Amino acid sequence: MEAWLRHLRDYVAIPSVNPMQSGGAAPEIQGERRYAEHVAAQLRRIGLDAVVVGEGDRASVVAQATAAGATDTVLVASHLDTVPVDGMEIDPFDPRVEGGRLYGRGSCDTKSGMAAFVAALERVLASGRLTRNVVVVGEADEECGSVGVRDVLEHLGTKRPDWVLATEPTMMRLVTRHKGVARLELRASGVACHSSDPSRGRNAIVELSRAVLALDELAKELARKVDPWLGPPTLSVGVVGGGVGANVVPAEAWLLMDRRLLPGETAESITAEIRERLRRAGTEHVEITRTAVEKPPLLTEDDTRGARACRAALEAVGLPVDSTVAAFGTDAGVFAEKGLPGVVIGPGDIAQAHTAREFVELEQVAVATEFFTQLLRR
Repeated sequence: MEAWLRHLRDYVAIPSVNPMQSGGAAPEIQGERRYAEHVAAQLRRIGLDAVVVGEGDRASVVAQATAAGATDTVLVASHLDTVPVDGMEIDPFDPRVEGGRLYGRGSCDTKSGMAAFVAALERVLASGRLTRNVVVVGEADEECGSVGVRDVLEHLGTKRPDWVLATEPTMMRLVTRHKGVARLELRASGVACHSSDPSRGRNAIVELSRAVLALDELAKELARKVDPWLGPPTLSVGVVGGGVGANVVPAEAWLLMDRRLLPGETAESITAEIRERLRRAGTEHVEITRTAVEKPPLLTEDDTRGARACRAALEAVGLPVDSTVAAFGTDAGVFAEKGLPGVVIGPGDIAQAHTAREFVELEQVAVATEFFTQLLRR
């Protein structure tokens, strides 16, 4: 069995579910520590001084490999967490191979990226042909708040790499630009009363509904602001809640929304934009209670060291070398905000990520292993 396939099967079989904001997975399957410890043990066996960082179950792994005379250091980040498994139509932790695919939660996003990279690193170290310094990172919490990136950077201190590669599913296309991701919470306040006489209260759900309609109009306007690379920013209401019973006029209602950012947009700018739209809609009893930019936009120039290195490795394995963009956010944007230019490339199709029958094409993982081998040797 190919090393990358063996690693991928092992990784998928280890639950590493992100508890997320809207709920929590069963305790026995949540958290990244078991997966981090497994990868750390693998890396120690091939001579790396791997450490596990982070609190409780929210753990990340960091290891470094040094090449004699190397002047270039790349940090390769493959996140450890997966989204929850609710509603999956397959056993999420039983890595099943069928029809040239491996099925299971995280198989595409992004345990295949880690499997390909570790297999390539094993191969290159065994041959004694490592030509660039490598910081191997498996970070926690990419699917939510990127706590793992913070822990990794704190551990590295001033020993920062020259560039970052995030192994997200891009079908092995080189991504140098992507939108950012912000999450916002809005709350509406009302006055509770008995539903037999609603006029004595103020319905928070109705107040929030007016805000949702205003946000929908804003989303339509945003669709006309098109960036030549990334397209338009987007806005989507994803979760709503409120009320205690049908016979009570609700005193509170809330929503969670997703806002995809273009370069130059900030938490402050989108908060001001939405606050102004709520004011114009007359929703004085609705306020923004939280704005968090979880993934900043990524904007890496094609002539950076990392982009050039990736194009050379892609050419060596016969893959397209032109760069492209992604609509989804990644931790490469978080690293870039901290001054570390990044690119995104990895096996798998983002269309399969987070799905009820998540899978990765095995040929993609095999090609990714060859790509990473070239990247480490050149």
